[in-house]
Amino acid sequence: MIRRFVLIAAVALSLGGCVQDIKQDRTKVALLNAGVDEPTAGCMSHRMAQKLTIAQLMHLQALGGPKQSWQDYIDSVRRVHDNDALEVLLSSFALCKAGLVH
Repeated sequence: MIRRFVLIAAVALSLGGCVQDIKQDRTKVALLNAGVDEPTAGCMSHRMAQKLTIAQLMHLQALGGPKQSWQDYIDSVRRVHDNDALEVLLSSFALCKAGLVH
């Protein structure tokens, strides 16, 4: 019984790491498409994947598009009225640009 619990817990933890990596990778691509530079997008995607739900991240990804400007992307996020997502997006950008998080 205990072995089974430990095995299930280990699998859940390892899958959780995979999900986090997928969230981060997809977020980074969406940010790059929105006009964010590579180092900043990498930094932001890590923080955003930790703080936002999969549903929020998918919604943000859907707002972006190829060759869209960063300002257009921010305006799109504002229009959907997800204040948490907007706050995490903007604070991640500011913290990463300032070098306060990596």
